[in-house]
Amino acid sequence: MEKSQFKAFVVTEKENNFIGEITQRNLSDLPNGELLIKVHYSSLNYKDALSVSGNRGVTKNYPHTPGIDAVGVIVESEDSTFSINEEVIVTSYDLGMNTDGGFGEYIRVPSAWVVKLPKGLSMKEAMIYGTAGLTAGISILRLTQLIKPNDGDIVVTGATGGVGSLSIAILNKLGYFVTAVTGKESEKEKLIELGAKNVISRSEFENTDKRPLLKPLYIGAIDTVGGTILENIIKTTIPGGVVTCCGNVASPKLDLTVFPFILRGVTLIGIDSQNYPMSSREIVWEKLAGPWKSEVLLNSYEEITFDKINEKVELMLKGKLKGRTIIRCS
Repeated sequence: MEKSQFKAFVVTEKENNFIGEITQRNLSDLPNGELLIKVHYSSLNYKDALSVSGNRGVTKNYPHTPGIDAVGVIVESEDSTFSINEEVIVTSYDLGMNTDGGFGEYIRVPSAWVVKLPKGLSMKEAMIYGTAGLTAGISILRLTQLIKPNDGDIVVTGATGGVGSLSIAILNKLGYFVTAVTGKESEKEKLIELGAKNVISRSEFENTDKRPLLKPLYIGAIDTVGGTILENIIKTTIPGGVVTCCGNVASPKLDLTVFPFILRGVTLIGIDSQNYPMSSREIVWEKLAGPWKSEVLLNSYEEITFDKINEKVELMLKGKLKGRTIIRCS
């Protein structure tokens, strides 16, 4: 029998301010779902930072427990596909957005959201990956289906962030020559350690250039920021190249002509990890646990507890948080 109360990091709206505090919650307050999971680890993502800060585009109603990632052990199951004490991963869907998320000791979710923890991956490693790892994995899966290591160089933007750093480490392991784009000059050595063969400043891609095409440089790209940087990457993609797009922190807008697509045959692939099909999601997790697993990457993280979440959220919103941050929940 599980205890009826548990500890969680809960965000409450107070006089138009959003306050995140550690509090006691009741299991009976959790939403409906076939699986009750005792959470061992969660991780900090940009959507979590937005939820903590009261962004209504992410979370509509407060009080709320954020955390779009969780890994733990099943303690109650109404689905015969899953067993008590089975280790499982839950990422994306509505977890941590409008459904109570991983910043608590327990979650209750639909079984359709749940992936069994693959062999070869610990619970801690699963959260070092988290949604960022899943997003990077989907991007790499799509990229590697169309281009091979000998085809040319790959450029990765937002290189010091979760998706960027994970992408660099995995692509390097698969034999691709990776150029990292970052605004953090001090992180050059770290990016090289992860596997980047070349590191260039974000400012090289930030200048607006109205020409419809630029000098072709890269056969592929994983872009995490959008805006002008994505525009210029598309314009510098080699004929037949592939660009994946999964973020809009710079801007959601693109000012482009169709010329990169009809004169160079560039392919632009949008990446949606939130509602990615379960069958494909399981394939990506198996690869992250097996052939794509990077020991360099999995040794690069910071582990915190609930009491440090506010501090890390503030750093993330200022663009000053480096690498992956995981949260020990129990």
